[in-house]
Amino acid sequence: MIALSNKSIRSLPKGIEGPNYDRKVLTPGIVHIGLGNFHRAHQSWYLHRLMQQGLASDWAIIGAGVRQYDHDMRAKLLDQDCLTTLIELDPGGISAEVTGSMIGYVPIEEGNWPLIQQLASPDIRIVSLTVTEGGYYIDPVTKQFDEQHADIQHDASNPEVPCTVFGAIIAALKLRRDEGIGPFTLQSCDNLQGNGTILRQTVVSLAQLSDPALASWINDNCTFPNSMVDCIVPSTGAMELSLVRDLGIGDAAPVTHENFRQWVIEDAFCAGRPDWEKVGAQFSNNVEGYESQKIRILNAGHQIIANVAEVLGIDTVSQAMKNPLISALFRKVQNEEIVPHIKAVSGITPAEYVDLVEARFSNPRIVDTIRRIAFDGSSRHTGMVIPTIRDALAADSRVSGLTLVEAAWARMCEGTREDGSEIASNDPIWAKLNSAAKAAKVSPVAWLEQSQIYGDLYNNQTFTINFSYWLNLIYSEGMEAAIKTYLKDV
Repeated sequence: MIALSNKSIRSLPKGIEGPNYDRKVLTPGIVHIGLGNFHRAHQSWYLHRLMQQGLASDWAIIGAGVRQYDHDMRAKLLDQDCLTTLIELDPGGISAEVTGSMIGYVPIEEGNWPLIQQLASPDIRIVSLTVTEGGYYIDPVTKQFDEQHADIQHDASNPEVPCTVFGAIIAALKLRRDEGIGPFTLQSCDNLQGNGTILRQTVVSLAQLSDPALASWINDNCTFPNSMVDCIVPSTGAMELSLVRDLGIGDAAPVTHENFRQWVIEDAFCAGRPDWEKVGAQFSNNVEGYESQKIRILNAGHQIIANVAEVLGIDTVSQAMKNPLISALFRKVQNEEIVPHIKAVSGITPAEYVDLVEARFSNPRIVDTIRRIAFDGSSRHTGMVIPTIRDALAADSRVSGLTLVEAAWARMCEGTREDGSEIASNDPIWAKLNSAAKAAKVSPVAWLEQSQIYGDLYNNQTFTINFSYWLNLIYSEGMEAAIKTYLKDV
């Protein structure tokens, strides 16, 4: 077995391509914060592909983060010279490659001074982020910046020793402004509608609390391009580690992914960018349309199946799609209650996109866990499902299936499956959700009283009546019976 390193990449097993470029001549141009599996299978891969063409050698990636997870990932990646094995799981077979576009990882320390120093380097022209949908300190209902959060209050009072990535970004931009280095582009790669706009709001609002003049400088000089990112990338566990060993490679942090990628980006980069369009990225003035289609069909599609499958004890997405009731639920909710509210984008209609997503979810080689896609429902439902419910109610359209989806989420958050086994905490606010779910078992509207999730939907009679009906039915007759009842509804 070949242990990944700069020395070993010329001796990879037959059929596995590694970097054909000299990694010793790469220089950094991007800091990526929140360096998990998705980034390494997506943005990092696009850059690697450019480097394979002899391009972008001055745009290499430096990883960064502020969580315990990042400590562990940093140690693993530095030990293998920041190389990653990507394993593509196509229904027709498995292939692999080793990517090398990342060249370092910032030390993680309290106060984030190493990160601030790296971000302040003149070489850095793009700072990209994957910090999860709930990581931007935004109220999920009002979509406004949550300046009362303890982390934000800390960074506002201690801007030189911030605890958040946004505080570190602001501290670095202050150094760059004061030293005449200039701004950089801030690029969100999270599944959020208007992710660049949300990132601007968070950074500028936080800066405003401690240094209004700096906030104005950031707002006027930095750019925050919106983007849509798409690739199904499971978490790495025992199966993935076994797969990479079977390929003959020693990699402590391999990544598996589907045979599909998409990246649609607004071309707004104040300090230059790599030529990503040469390797398949798409630059568009209609990023919002692509975002809406992806978030409301693919990401909401995960929520359609996730909570139902968890309650029924189904482990993976492809197993859920093999269940005839769940797959039928997926298609009916999508085509009857989501697609009517999606505007078509160039190249594919919303109905065609549903078919594409169904095929991707059904890929049996992708072991994407129900637990992973159900994680952080308090962010995912508010950002991916509830906006369509609001649109449907405003148009006096069907919401029966969407309210069933919300009832299934409430049932899951009660904390037990139908076989009596426990569902472990799976949300940053699990305790609150669990308490509301248990109250809803007696009075369904108790779930809808969570104003941080549903806002004024509690006052919509159509919504509350539908939700109460489904939750009562789930508890009285079971999840499958509720789905069968919905499927009969024509």
